[in-house]
Amino acid sequence: MDPALFLSPHERGNPHTRIDAHLPSGTAWSTGNTVRPIVHGAVYFAELHDRVSALVEGDLLYFVDWRGDPYEQLTAIPEQSVSATFAAAARRGVDVRGLLWRSHWRAVGFHSRRARLLGVEINDAGGQCLRDMRVRTGGAHHQKFAVLRHAGDPSRDVAYVGGIDLCHSRRDDASHEGDPQTRDMPEVFGPTPAWHDVHVAITGPAVYDVETSFRERWQDSTPLTVNPGRRLSSRLQGEQLHPTTLPEQSAPPPARAGATEAVQVLRTYPKIRPVGYDFAPQGERSIRAGNAKAVRLARGLIYVEDQYLWSREVGEHFGAALAENPDLRLIAVIPIHPDARGALSLPAQLYGRKLAMDVLLAAGGDRVAVYGLTSEAGFPIYVHSKVCVIDDIWASVGSDNFNRRSWSSDSELACAVQDTRTTKGDAQAPCEAFAPRLRRELVAEHLGIPHQEVPHDAVALWDAMADAAAALDAWYDAEHSDDGVPHVPRPPGWLRRLRTPELTRLQELWGRVAYQGADPDGTIGRPDRI
Repeated sequence: MDPALFLSPHERGNPHTRIDAHLPSGTAWSTGNTVRPIVHGAVYFAELHDRVSALVEGDLLYFVDWRGDPYEQLTAIPEQSVSATFAAAARRGVDVRGLLWRSHWRAVGFHSRRARLLGVEINDAGGQCLRDMRVRTGGAHHQKFAVLRHAGDPSRDVAYVGGIDLCHSRRDDASHEGDPQTRDMPEVFGPTPAWHDVHVAITGPAVYDVETSFRERWQDSTPLTVNPGRRLSSRLQGEQLHPTTLPEQSAPPPARAGATEAVQVLRTYPKIRPVGYDFAPQGERSIRAGNAKAVRLARGLIYVEDQYLWSREVGEHFGAALAENPDLRLIAVIPIHPDARGALSLPAQLYGRKLAMDVLLAAGGDRVAVYGLTSEAGFPIYVHSKVCVIDDIWASVGSDNFNRRSWSSDSELACAVQDTRTTKGDAQAPCEAFAPRLRRELVAEHLGIPHQEVPHDAVALWDAMADAAAALDAWYDAEHSDDGVPHVPRPPGWLRRLRTPELTRLQELWGRVAYQGADPDGTIGRPDRI
């Protein structure tokens, strides 16, 4: 591996965390891990159900989420919901603990009540699931991960990290027909919105690092909420507001035989007031720092999948590398349509996208390609994944988007991965390494071809995606018969080419104002502005 692509403990910028304390001096990553991509919520949910159902007394399940819908099904069987599965584990004697964001009010479209209901069911079963409002004003807890540890066999320990929430709309699969349990989305997405998302399964010593992130937040002395109204509401509802003591943390799981993945856990935490986190009193911005370090060393191709791709700062983040290296290309896969609707909400998202794309195209020109996805049914597929693959050597999967909010204002967690068989100066990692494997699996689906046919060469990959998108765009633009059926079969794949949003003067004026609230910069007033 190339240590220059990972942050050092000093570069993490948070001397108060103990996440690197057990690692060899000078390192902030663990080796001996296996990291496996999990593409689609249905795949993740089914595996999570099976693994949680196999936990026994003395094992533990720790999870964190932006949202928790108690009755979201993990499988097609209604009884195998999130709450039923987790509560059953607690009743078997599994140590079940959860932290869910105590979101903004339901009256403005959020989901705090659902998180409370999930907590009630888990708490009644003997676990403890709490709502956490230790956030920056206007911010959110956006992490999505779960840690399963096995008292009798640490080799089975696993951490799941990524962008897939335990909530409605996420249980989609490769068919992209959507989750039958839907959430409110704009009508353009159809009755069951198609959803594209990515998680990873980590086994090996890095499980300990993800668990440490949970423990730091669970054990933090800051009250779960300092809002007097919410504290009163919780008392009236009999809600638990004080985390109980965790058992002593077990040693890291053993290194996996033959495993070659090095994993670095990266986070975003803002500086919160009136009292900061014990483990990050000044906050932590290692997600942005870790990505920036890898981007600066990019040589051939940056592949991104993201829910947003917003802000001038994000454009400059990649644009500087594109301007400095004339051989570098950037491919981004984002939603065709934002998840906002209406004259007030939509312009903010389009304005944020325009800010980033204007800078990217000015820096990289025709070396920048931005795509969206369209299902076989003709509906846009909502891209919710948060993925970055650089030169098929360094890859990151997490809860963080490419916007100011994820870099500075919300809590986020991601895992950056390198293969230890790749040394500094290598042109590429072995084809079975995590980074190329992840990129190949994603692109294969987008192109509608087998994995083994996905080009490994950056230029060939670029051309294949451009050709596929051009063919599908032409098919949609072609003349149709009187009954609306195209004259030729639909080309394979999902890819559509996206252009910079065009806003009316009024939309741009309002978007500029509304965008500041939609995508806040949590470093305003600090010397380390983004």
